[in-house]
Amino acid sequence: MKPETTEDILELMNGHIFSAILGAAMELGIFWLLADEPLPAPELAQSLNIPLNRCHYWLQVLCKLGLLEHSDAGYFPSTIAREAILNVQSQDTWAFQAREDRDLSLYVRDLASNISKPMSAWPAQNLMPMDYFQQIEADPIYTARFTRKLYQIHISFAEQLANMLELRGVKRLLDLGGGSGVVSFALLRKHAELTCVVVDVESVCQTGRVIASENKLEKRITYLAADFSKDDLPMGFDMVMLCDVGSFSELLFCRIHDALNLKGRLVIVDKFAPSKNGVPPSRLLSAFVASLESPAQSVDYITTQVVQTRLQQAGFRDVSITRVPHKDDLPWNIDWVLLEAQK
Repeated sequence: MKPETTEDILELMNGHIFSAILGAAMELGIFWLLADEPLPAPELAQSLNIPLNRCHYWLQVLCKLGLLEHSDAGYFPSTIAREAILNVQSQDTWAFQAREDRDLSLYVRDLASNISKPMSAWPAQNLMPMDYFQQIEADPIYTARFTRKLYQIHISFAEQLANMLELRGVKRLLDLGGGSGVVSFALLRKHAELTCVVVDVESVCQTGRVIASENKLEKRITYLAADFSKDDLPMGFDMVMLCDVGSFSELLFCRIHDALNLKGRLVIVDKFAPSKNGVPPSRLLSAFVASLESPAQSVDYITTQVVQTRLQQAGFRDVSITRVPHKDDLPWNIDWVLLEAQK
């Protein structure tokens, strides 16, 4: 929120408390617990093993936030909670998001004391940094939940891309770093003759295969476990896609050029810097958090001009740049740019 009054400023300064209260509600699943019928505070306290006095105040704050309402029968989700929480994502995805945010909050703990220190915020607080790639490799449960989260939040965005992309003559698609295959799913549903190959790490591919089966698309999509940045790419594709991958090297573009059929196309969908040393607006907070982990190293958000130059140097031509429209202001749906290049 953008504060407009002193009261707003004070509310914002207490935001970490509201955030923790809401996060706990997501992780403990209170909105889903109350989805079918109201429950009184004593029953909720017993069910969730929370001291009754504390539970009373917790529920009242959630009412203050407009997410719960109260009647003689007990507490129940508000209309806002049903429309913006219950009807948007699954309980597990919201719980996973809340847990991720809780872990990230450690970065900004004692920020006033640590912001001036020329070192990572983690050793400054005697903490170990999180390693995303290590978690992906070592924890299949984390990987499955993370992959499903990205699948759920990107369904609407994938449908927008499917409506934008012209796939006339495209029979085989290579989706590099495609995760669950959410964008490929949208394209497969729209184009009956299309088949796709998704390349990602093995643990992500395993979850992708399950989700593909749930979407009844498993016969038209294949998952290849590989590191596309260095492993050999399969050949003979009419289109290659890089969606939210963040890899833009000329060497990779040359390898993709070789994997494409004659007159094949490369599609890149990502969030690019508006200018040199700039940051896409929806990624400003993540850039700040990254600066706390690596204060001496700036996050390098590349511009479309640099990508266009590298594409041309790799042999691509007719590069076009289009902004992807969005239906809402959710951070994962805005700032996307679509680049297309012809072999």
